[in-house]
Amino acid sequence: MATMLPAEWIKNWEKGGRNEFLQLCRALSEDKSHDSLSFRDIQQALYELSSHVVRGNLKHEHASGVLADIIEFREDMPSILADAFCILDIETSCLEEKTKRDCFTQLVLSCLYLVSDTVLKERLDPETLESLGLIKQSQQFNQKSVKIKTKLFYKQQKFNLLREENEGYAKLIAELGQDLSGNITSDLILENIKSLIGCFNLDPNRVLDIILEVYECRPEYDDFFVPLIESYMYMCEPQTLCHILGFKFKFYQDPSGETPSSLYRVAAVLLQHNLIDLEDLYVHLLPGDNAIIEEHKREIVEAKQIVRKLTMVVLSSEKTEEKEKEKEKEEEKTEKPPDNQKLGLLEALLKIGDWQHAQSIMDQMPPFYATSHKPIAIALCQLVHVTIEPLYRRVGVPKGAKGSPISPLPNKRAPKQADSFEDLRKEVFNMLCYLGPHLSHDPILFAKVVRLGKAFMKEAGTTKKFISDRMVKFQSDGSKQEDKEKMEILFSCVLSITDQVLLPSLSLMDCNACMSEELWGMFKTFPYQYRYRLYGQWKNETYNSHPLLVKVKAQTIDRAKYIMKRLTKENVKPSGRQIGKLSHANPTILFDYILSQIQKYDNLITPVVDSLKYLTSLNYDVLAYCIIEALANPEKERMKHDDTTISSWLQSLASFCGAVFRKYPIELAGLLQYVANQLKAGKSFDLLILKEVVQKMAGIEITEEMTMEQLEAMTGGEQLKAEGGYFGQIRNTKKSSQRLKDALLDHDLALPLCLLMAQQRNGVIFQEGGEKHLKLVGKLYDQCHDTLVQFGGFLASNLSTEDYIKRVPSIDVLCNEFHTPHDAAFFLSRPMYAHQISSKYDELKKAEKGNKQQHKVHKYITACELVMAPVHEAVISLHPPKVWDDISPQFYATFWSLTMYDLAVPHSSYDREVNKLKVQMKAIDDNQEMPPNKKKKEKERCTALQDKLLEEEKKQLEHVQRVLQRLKLEKDNWLLAKSTKNETITKFLQLCIFPRCIFSAIDAVYCAHFVELVHQQKTPNFSTLLCYDRVFSDIIYTVASCTENEASRYGRFLCCMLETVTRWHSDRVIYEKECGNYPGFLTILRATGFDGGNKADQLDYENFRHVVHKWHYKLTKASVHCLETGEYTHIRNILIVLTKILPWYPKVLNLGQALERRVHKICQEEKEKRPDLYALAMGYSGQLKSRKPFMIPENEFHHKDPPARNAVAATVQNGPGGAGMPTSLTINTAKLEESAAEETDKLKEKSQGTVKVINKTVNATPKVTTSNGNSASNSKIIKEKDDKEKSGKEKDKEKKEKIPATTPETKALGKDGKDKPKEERANKDDKPREIKEKTPKSDKEKEKAKKEEKASKEEKSKTIVTTIESKSVAEKEREKEPSREKDVAKDMKSKENTKGGEKIPVAGSLKSPVPRSEASECEREQKRRKVDIHSSPSHSSTVKDNLNELKDSSTKHYINHTTPTLSKSKEREVDKKDLDKSRERSREREKKEEKDRKERKRDHSNSDREVPQDSTKRRKEENGTTGSSKHSKSESPSDSPRSNEKEREKSKSKSSGKEKGDSIKAEKMEKSSSGSKKESRHDKEKEKKEKRDSTGGKEEKKHHKSSDKHR
Repeated sequence: MATMLPAEWIKNWEKGGRNEFLQLCRALSEDKSHDSLSFRDIQQALYELSSHVVRGNLKHEHASGVLADIIEFREDMPSILADAFCILDIETSCLEEKTKRDCFTQLVLSCLYLVSDTVLKERLDPETLESLGLIKQSQQFNQKSVKIKTKLFYKQQKFNLLREENEGYAKLIAELGQDLSGNITSDLILENIKSLIGCFNLDPNRVLDIILEVYECRPEYDDFFVPLIESYMYMCEPQTLCHILGFKFKFYQDPSGETPSSLYRVAAVLLQHNLIDLEDLYVHLLPGDNAIIEEHKREIVEAKQIVRKLTMVVLSSEKTEEKEKEKEKEEEKTEKPPDNQKLGLLEALLKIGDWQHAQSIMDQMPPFYATSHKPIAIALCQLVHVTIEPLYRRVGVPKGAKGSPISPLPNKRAPKQADSFEDLRKEVFNMLCYLGPHLSHDPILFAKVVRLGKAFMKEAGTTKKFISDRMVKFQSDGSKQEDKEKMEILFSCVLSITDQVLLPSLSLMDCNACMSEELWGMFKTFPYQYRYRLYGQWKNETYNSHPLLVKVKAQTIDRAKYIMKRLTKENVKPSGRQIGKLSHANPTILFDYILSQIQKYDNLITPVVDSLKYLTSLNYDVLAYCIIEALANPEKERMKHDDTTISSWLQSLASFCGAVFRKYPIELAGLLQYVANQLKAGKSFDLLILKEVVQKMAGIEITEEMTMEQLEAMTGGEQLKAEGGYFGQIRNTKKSSQRLKDALLDHDLALPLCLLMAQQRNGVIFQEGGEKHLKLVGKLYDQCHDTLVQFGGFLASNLSTEDYIKRVPSIDVLCNEFHTPHDAAFFLSRPMYAHQISSKYDELKKAEKGNKQQHKVHKYITACELVMAPVHEAVISLHPPKVWDDISPQFYATFWSLTMYDLAVPHSSYDREVNKLKVQMKAIDDNQEMPPNKKKKEKERCTALQDKLLEEEKKQLEHVQRVLQRLKLEKDNWLLAKSTKNETITKFLQLCIFPRCIFSAIDAVYCAHFVELVHQQKTPNFSTLLCYDRVFSDIIYTVASCTENEASRYGRFLCCMLETVTRWHSDRVIYEKECGNYPGFLTILRATGFDGGNKADQLDYENFRHVVHKWHYKLTKASVHCLETGEYTHIRNILIVLTKILPWYPKVLNLGQALERRVHKICQEEKEKRPDLYALAMGYSGQLKSRKPFMIPENEFHHKDPPARNAVAATVQNGPGGAGMPTSLTINTAKLEESAAEETDKLKEKSQGTVKVINKTVNATPKVTTSNGNSASNSKIIKEKDDKEKSGKEKDKEKKEKIPATTPETKALGKDGKDKPKEERANKDDKPREIKEKTPKSDKEKEKAKKEEKASKEEKSKTIVTTIESKSVAEKEREKEPSREKDVAKDMKSKENTKGGEKIPVAGSLKSPVPRSEASECEREQKRRKVDIHSSPSHSSTVKDNLNELKDSSTKHYINHTTPTLSKSKEREVDKKDLDKSRERSREREKKEEKDRKERKRDHSNSDREVPQDSTKRRKEENGTTGSSKHSKSESPSDSPRSNEKEREKSKSKSSGKEKGDSIKAEKMEKSSSGSKKESRHDKEKEKKEKRDSTGGKEEKKHHKSSDKHR
């Protein structure tokens, strides 16, 4: 430390050091700013000066002189000097050098006049004092100081206690106990008390104790005693009062002692006035904090034990006795709780309104420990009552209620009363949080708090609105923003109070329904998201927060189990009351248990739903939350273990949902939003819930099991739908459907749900269905689709026009922006169009009042045009421009926008329902027991319904007439057919019929009706025949790609189509009337703008019957194929379809038998493996048997010999260029052979590649045969030859053919060869030109061509690899059967002659992977013709297999050029000649053939035994791997060796004229197989002619194939 006195100053003391020192001391004394520093510096300066004297550097005289000068600088200078002497005294006394001690003594002596004796006596050592002469003897001085200290600090002053000075204390008590109402003040009494203490020498502590005792007895005089004690405390030490109180509390801490409440109150008042500190008093109170924590833990453990005991199953009676004993012991224990002084003090604090201190006591205890004691809870409730009183009186009191006002506390230090919601935040919310579940002790306060919450929500709502309005006007207004923030904070406080206080308290209230309803008054103002959050906390967290709640939860579950065990349909009412009681307090726990039971036992649903009628509104809302929580349970699997069906728990919950939401007024928003969220997440399981809810609440059923009567009713108006369309008579859905509608509109969920479902349909397959079982994916898809249809139906029938139009965007937006599939988009838009047209129509009617029907129709059509014009524009963007070449946007929009309601009036349905009502009315009249007033009501209801139905029928009839008028006007612009009629039909089926017919059952019926309507309207460019043919021809792919419900709808569609066809087939008169001269039944269709050629010919009745038979056969073939695949989907779907079309198919006996056999086989195979398929098959089998009596033999279904004239089945001829072609067509064979060779190579490649699934609506390859007028004579010559050429070689060849059985390639072809890709259409228009170019001009060229042709044929015939399909035994027999072929030839020939060169080509799309000979091509051509005319499955053992394949698309063909036609007179002549010649030859040939047959019979009888095995093989090959070779023969499903025998017998007796067809075929087969040269010259010439004729068509066909291949 730096010295204050430099050594130079001491050396030159006299010269300048003294003055320097003086100046330093003056400067330090004057520095007032740093007192403590200057004080230390002066101390140091004086100490250093003195120490220089002690060391002998300075004389003591000099020092005392300077000290005398500086002593005046400061008042405390003597004391500072004494301090310096004290330190030096200690230092020098320790030194051994006497000189220094002497110097110190001299210095002090010289300064005695500066420092007083008393100060020195205080500071210096007694020995030093003695040496200075200030005291006589140091020893005596020491003794004296010890005595004084003892007297001061250790000797207790002796006061008079009560028994020693009773007069003084008596006077004191009298003084304190006097009447204080006068002018007596605490100051006056205090003076008297002081006098008494002095006079009677009273103990002041005892006096204070007596003052407290008196105050305890006179608690009303707070204003007197508190100031008195406060004044008295100035005379005592601060701790005294606390010690005295502590001593008083200790006195009562004996186990038997009970602390009086008066003492608690006094302590509380003193605490409130801060006369004592809580910390000081708290330590004097019992029990300790540790003991309280232990007790709390023990309570929790006990609660858990009680829960465990409740859930435990007790078996023996001994255990129950033990349990009872334990209970008694527990009760004894709880009877005497030890006195808890902390809680007593807390109660007193709350009663006087000292919230701060009370809060700090509660903070030191476990949560809710204090308030779990009823007195404290009630005291705190009372404090809250007082605090909220003004605000409650202002905003909370319900209208009309008086209430009992609560006076405020007299205590000014109590919490400030709340006048606004903002004030509640300061204290009240805090108090309530400390109360927690124990607010249950005061239901009145509970109600008050809830009402305040309700009032706040009301105010918040208006404020929010006000703020939002103001914010628009004044963006910068900061105060409004603050208000908004305050409101948000207050709202979060209200939610917290609800969560932590109100709901737990409700759990502890014993079935107080009023509180539940009161709470709902506030809850319903919260958005459901907040409510559900609160319920979630209540259910999953609140019950674990407190021992009491843990017990309550266990007791509730126990009681719920008891009720649910006894709940049945019979005791719904009493059980319902018990459930109601239990639910008022603990709904979450109860419903959780009930729902768990429903998920296990679905038979509980009905009784539970009925028993819930005693619930409060809050409980219904909680139930909705519990349902959603159960649905969203992540631990539950939504699929059964087999992964093919939706779990039963989910189905039960969904069913319960529907029932409960319909019956009770529960808010739906949460449930609907949950479904929407699940859909957003790509999960469609929960659509089951939406489906059930809509079904139950709106009464809209979606079921595939509708009867045709119901379906018919569904095509009427709303009233008819409700009466006859649904299974259950769903009544009183008005309110529930209104509730559902409101929920959807209020939360903007109507359209989003539709769009999500529409998008999710594909999501099910491509996203959700990834690893799921196909069956489940189908189920989910159906569920998604059905729910969409049902939900859309609900919206259409319940939303007002404005609401609907406002929400549904235009069709192009739906499809292009929202990616809604077209069918769904139109489904949603359809009601909108109907609304708009009707409203526009009404507008026009009002504008111009003309009552004429014509005027009305005209206005209706105008309205349609106005509404639909933008739709026509919009739909153009939905498809590529090419589509609109064939069908117009107007036609497309018309098809998709109409419904069955627009097309036909279901008169029979209306009549049926009206008759039902009449029967009901009669029954009511006859009922004697029914009271008259009820009778009257019922009759009125029936009459009103009847009138409504009749009115509705009339209205619909007018509407349908208007629609038909509109269609009549529109129809000419519908089908543009810029490409071909076939293409038009394709587009129509692909874009309209197929998507819509599987959309819903009514849509299926609609599609069939629409096709019929388009036909009836005589729509230009529409070929009805083609359309029906395409629908029936190959249903395999459509059936295979359907879900279960889609298959059902597709079946309905086919059923309606078959119904129409059957009606036409049944009666010639009907056919002539409805089809006779309709453009849909033209057999030649030309492209638009084509005028040349003959007038188009109609299909006559008999030929129509053949075509219908062909369709039936096609259906049988497809069905058998599906049944034999073994694929689950194929079998299931075809069985569903077959069941649906049973009324109209099978009609032909042998087809029915074939089906029956296959179905029987399925029954046997699937019985163990797939029980659902077994059930379906058994069901169908039974129904099929019941239909057997109505089936007819084939010859009754159609005449097997079609007439020679007009025997043309739907020949389709397109493209110009028919008129000017030469009669005989010869074609450059070299070129064609090249193309044929190329084609066969490509076919091989293709057949070996993978099988491609081919679009069902695509046409097969066009194949055309050409023939000229000589064809008839050619065929005669060929037939002659036929007799000779059946030789041994034929047999050899047949054997060879059996060897190359089905290869994988052929199997592939068999499955997929039925249709060819779309590209094959492309070249068709170019081909006529090519053929023309190749036609030779001169005779030489013709000769040359003939030679080349013949050579090439002979070459090919040697290298041929024949048939793809193996031949079974029955196939061999076919060779013996010329009669079948005779039929065919005759038919074919008559066709050729009739048309004079126009052919009936069949677009068989089957490709053989082996090269074909020319001759076999001819033969195939003949077969194709034969098929078209008439191919009957009853003969199918004699029909080639490829024939079946070829038939598959017999009218799905395009003809790309037309051959010249003969005049009708020529045709007749040729026909006659042919018949004469052929009869002669056939007689000769018959004899030969009989011999052959006998030989073969012998061969064949051996192989007959092997038939069963072979026939099953054959069936498999026929259906699974249908081959496509020219020689492989088709068998009908009904074939068997026996039937073949019968056929043979029949064929012998057939007329000889029928043998020509056989001769053609046999001759050609002979040529191709043996290449025999044993022909006469004459024969050869004729053969050349024949070849020339046939090769035209054949080669052109090849050309098609090869060119398609190149493409």
